[in-house]
Amino acid sequence: MKYIDTYKGKNVLVLGLGKSGYAVSKLLLKLGARITLNDKSDLAHNEQAKDLAEQGVRVIGGHHPVELLSQEHFDYFVKNPGIPYENPMVAKAQELGLPIITEPEIALSCSEAPYICVTGSNGKTTTVMLTQQILDHHLAKTGHHAYAVGNIGTPISSVVTKATKDDILVVEISSFQLLGVTDINPKAAAIVDIYPNVHLDYHKTFENYVQAKLNVTRFQTPDDYFIANYDQKEILAKEQALTKAQIQTFSETDPAADYYIGEDALMYHDQKIMPLDEIKLPGIHNQQNCLVAISLARLFGAENDDITAILSSFGGAKHRLQYVGTIDERKFYNDSKSTNIEAASVALPSFKAPEVWIAGGLDRGFVFDDLVELIKEHVKAAVLYGESRYLLADACRKAGVKQIVIVDTLMEAVPNAWRLSNAGDVILFSPACASWDQFRTFEERGDYFVKFIKELKTK
Repeated sequence: MKYIDTYKGKNVLVLGLGKSGYAVSKLLLKLGARITLNDKSDLAHNEQAKDLAEQGVRVIGGHHPVELLSQEHFDYFVKNPGIPYENPMVAKAQELGLPIITEPEIALSCSEAPYICVTGSNGKTTTVMLTQQILDHHLAKTGHHAYAVGNIGTPISSVVTKATKDDILVVEISSFQLLGVTDINPKAAAIVDIYPNVHLDYHKTFENYVQAKLNVTRFQTPDDYFIANYDQKEILAKEQALTKAQIQTFSETDPAADYYIGEDALMYHDQKIMPLDEIKLPGIHNQQNCLVAISLARLFGAENDDITAILSSFGGAKHRLQYVGTIDERKFYNDSKSTNIEAASVALPSFKAPEVWIAGGLDRGFVFDDLVELIKEHVKAAVLYGESRYLLADACRKAGVKQIVIVDTLMEAVPNAWRLSNAGDVILFSPACASWDQFRTFEERGDYFVKFIKELKTK
């Protein structure tokens, strides 16, 4: 870890406890900052809050003391990425011209280890896990490690203190996190894809969303590398105009890109890297994720034996087309991370077998007509639940699906999907919607789906 002086003796207000708020507070303490932590939740019985208070952090819970920002001088305002800029504390900090930053910027500025940043609308978690595992396989030969950190669930701040210059951080970084950064400089970065209608409730416009994503490469130098999606031409043009890094491209089909999916193998120019039938992950979108991971890992010395060892065994990130199990020749897949139409559009064509599709969740006012052709081609029956169930049913009817069952809850959906399935079918849970009508997070939703499958086995 590099002990920088940026925050030494500075007054820092951290807004939001959670994983990242706790971890960044611990890091800032090491860097000599004076910290006030605020969370609107009651922290009276919170063990993390108690731990921070015992180390000298002033902890304020139960409300947002907006007046504090005017009454006292703060040098920095550290915002939990999920907190919107409309929050009264954040709005007041903006009004006062207080620098607003997020945990990744602080943590990465202290990293002794080189770091890779991966972002995108879909596929970034799988790409990060693949990259980390390939590089860890490679670094293990010399006794070092690659760490998967960031939006994937492990705060960067909790790892920079132990990662050495011979290790590598592979950072999943979201648009929420990127919106607040001003100077991250990854040695290698990648944007897997950018789709419209994603997080517009937070970013307000698609252009704002794109510009936040572009922060991943905005501060790179000509000595760095940027991996770009060759198939998204409009986004590619923005990336080429902005980045100073050396660009490598990947494509689903186009051999004009540096990396692409060939007829029977993943390709780098005219070189075969790995046969497609040896890759464990299902779906062409996962083959594309593999290309990004390969391109990043090879920049840091990974070799073909590292690549094939991981790609032939990696079964998927949790809640991202995760294979759950087989019951009576029906395969179950948990794609709870499918919180939008674009994510479902890459999940539906992932299988050759007939699909019984479980979908539904928060109604954000979208119609699902963009999925009609994919539904027509891949879905034999659908079980739909939650606020969006009738909108999804409309798309399924347009696609000609003959068996459509509408229920209220996911708990009801699973046994109904089982009833509609036959041996050889795939039962795919890819909601195409956010989870917040019935669940706190997509992770909680996916865990319940797995639980309901286990209950099927006992009946």
